Amino acid sequence: MVWEKEKIVGSCIVGGAAFAVGASFLHLFLKGELPLGLGLGLSCPWRILRKRKPVRVYMDGCFDMMHYGHCNALRQARALGDQLVVGVVSDEEIIANKGPPVTPLHERMTMVKAVKWVDEVISDAPYAITEDFMKKLFDEYQIDYIIHGDDPCVLPDGTDAYALAKKAGRYKQIKRTEGVSSTDIVGRMLLCVRERSFSDTHSRSSLQRQFSHGHSSPKFEDGASSAGTRVSHFLPTSRRIVQFSNGKGPGPDARIIYIDGAFDLFHAGHVEILRRARELGDFLLVGIHNDQTVSAKRGAHRPIMNLHERSLSVLACRYVDEVIIGAPWEVSRDTITTFDISLVVHGTVAESDDFQKEEDNPYSVPISMGIFQILESPLDITTSTIIRRIVANHEAYQASFFSLLILLLLGSLEHCLTQNCSVIYRNVMRKRKLVRKSTTSRSRLCPG
Repeated sequence: MVWEKEKIVGSCIVGGAAFAVGASFLHLFLKGELPLGLGLGLSCPWRILRKRKPVRVYMDGCFDMMHYGHCNALRQARALGDQLVVGVVSDEEIIANKGPPVTPLHERMTMVKAVKWVDEVISDAPYAITEDFMKKLFDEYQIDYIIHGDDPCVLPDGTDAYALAKKAGRYKQIKRTEGVSSTDIVGRMLLCVRERSFSDTHSRSSLQRQFSHGHSSPKFEDGASSAGTRVSHFLPTSRRIVQFSNGKGPGPDARIIYIDGAFDLFHAGHVEILRRARELGDFLLVGIHNDQTVSAKRGAHRPIMNLHERSLSVLACRYVDEVIIGAPWEVSRDTITTFDISLVVHGTVAESDDFQKEEDNPYSVPISMGIFQILESPLDITTSTIIRRIVANHEAYQASFFSLLILLLLGSLEHCLTQNCSVIYRNVMRKRKLVRKSTTSRSRLCPG
């Protein structure tokens, strides 16, 4: 009888201990801190039983004239989480805070969506993160952190655009990509246009100092200068190229599509033709012509972006699998064989679409092999289109600036004239009073 009582008590103690241990493990499991395998030789991690919530990060921007610096920022932002949501600022907000954009919202949306590190895009994002919009990001979009570069973002009233996110403790910072900015690219382009139009050395030097900090202008080894690329401060490294690369080759039976070009000032027209090309096969190989080739075919003022800058912009595109940096102008049989190219394509919208009329048709070999195809370009945009927009914006800015200056001068002149007239009037009236006083005094001293 005593033995049975001891047995019951022992069972209760063991059961209570097991319950306590089980409850402890359940608590750790719910917190997601249960050790992998528990040291019991279990091959399946316990974490798999409870799926971790993905970390969602948000980054916004104008993304006007999108370049590899923007893409590198998005790459860094994506590395801070599992999913990257990007807000693209509306045209109206940009005009109110910075001036008219070169590329409209729908083109900027196309560019951002095409970046391979972007998971989701929000259109018409505000320029500054307000309390309401931040709440929407946290509640509706399930954003964990708001990301921005280490360069200051100051609103017209002098306040920090990300002050609310910082205050909420939900802000993270990435490093700005040195050597490139939209302002710098506009400066390069305007310098090229100026050099093409004028021979005034002083004007060129002044413009170059304004946008490129007065750096000298290196020349190509063959002696021909490239106005467009000579003010670039970009220093290419193998590490950066690896960061942008996919790191995957084509499969054994992959249908490889090849398209080539300058891809200068990478724009929505480029993105859309690359998308169309990628749809035709399993692997898209893009040939990027070197600076000397582009200058020879498009003029000494081209390209605006140098070879490595253009390569990074193309590599960042989700539709591109691999690039040939410095591809030859002519698509040779050797190139086709080496890269096992199945089809060579070319868009209908290009800087020069009369290549088939030329004696040295760069696509004569793939045409003769029956593996060449003309693709209908979805957008009627070229690099020249972007340049014309920039020039138009610059001229409009100059016109508005001079108009404002004239108004200010006229206002100042009117003010000066008003002030001078008032002074003259006061002086005249003062003199009249003095004369009147003097006359009155004399009449009192000499009555009759």
